[in-house]
Amino acid sequence: MEILGYIAAMLIGLSLGLIGGGGSILTVPVLVYLLGLSPVIATAYSLFIVGLTSLVGSYKFYQKGLVSMKTAVVFGLPSIVAVYLTRRYLVPAIPEDLFTVGDLEVTKGVLLMLLFAGLMVFASISMIRKKKEAPAEPAAVVDENMDTELDVEHTNPKETHPKPKFNYAGILAEGLVVGTLTGLVGAGGGFLIIPALVLFSKLDMKMAVGTSLLIIAVKSLFGFIGDVFNYEIDWMFLGIFSTISIAGIFIGTYLSTKIHADKLKTSFGWFVLVMGIYIIIKEIFFA
Repeated sequence: MEILGYIAAMLIGLSLGLIGGGGSILTVPVLVYLLGLSPVIATAYSLFIVGLTSLVGSYKFYQKGLVSMKTAVVFGLPSIVAVYLTRRYLVPAIPEDLFTVGDLEVTKGVLLMLLFAGLMVFASISMIRKKKEAPAEPAAVVDENMDTELDVEHTNPKETHPKPKFNYAGILAEGLVVGTLTGLVGAGGGFLIIPALVLFSKLDMKMAVGTSLLIIAVKSLFGFIGDVFNYEIDWMFLGIFSTISIAGIFIGTYLSTKIHADKLKTSFGWFVLVMGIYIIIKEIFFA
C-alpha cells in the first residue's frame, strides 16, 4: 500500500501537468486510504503538498506576466487569515465524536472526509462540463481543482491585460469562505477562486489562473504553519511525497505538449466524481 501511495503521488503530479488541474484533490484520499493517515493529519499534509506544487506551477505564469500581485494580496490576505485560524484553532476544537444518526457515528474524521468528498464532486463537475469557448490547447501546470487550461509556453509575454477592478466586499467574503474551506479539507479550491477573480476583480481568464496559483500556494502553506503548532510532522515523508509529485508535474508538463488535454480532463473528471461518491458511501455505510 505504501508503494501504491508513492506511485499515486507521481500520478497526482502527472495529472497536474497533463490536464492542468484536479490532481491534488486526490491527495487526501491517497494519504488516508493508501498510506493509512488519519483524515486530520492527511488534510494538514495535503496543505503542504498543494502549496508547494501550486508554487512550482505559478512560476511560469509569473515569468509571462500572468500574475496580478495586487489582486493576490487583496484576495489572499483574508484567505490566509481564514485558513491559518481554521487549522490553528477551529480544526483542533472540533470534538472527536460529534453525534450519532441511527447506526452512523459521525466523528471528526468522518466529517472531514465527507466535506472533502463533497468538494471532489463539485470539482469533478467543473472538469466534466463542456465549455462554450473553443477547445483549449494542451495545458501547462495549473491548480489542482480548477476548470481552466492554459498553454503557458505559447503565451505572448508582451500581451497586455486590463487592470483589475476590485469589488472589495465580494473579494473579502469569497476569500474568507475559500480560506475556511481550504483549512477544513486541505484542498486549494482553485475552481472557486478563479471564477471569483474573474467576477470580483475583472481579471481575464489567463491572469486569473496565474493569480489563483499564487494565492493557493501562499494560503495553503500558511495554513500548514497552523498545523505545525498542533501536530507532530513527519518531514521526511512529506519531503519524499512532495518531491515525487513535483517530478510528476514536470513529466506531465512535457507530455502535455504532445497530448491534447481536453479528453483526458473529462475522463479524469469522471474518475474524481466516482471517487467522491465512493468516499461518501464508504464513510456513511462502511466507516
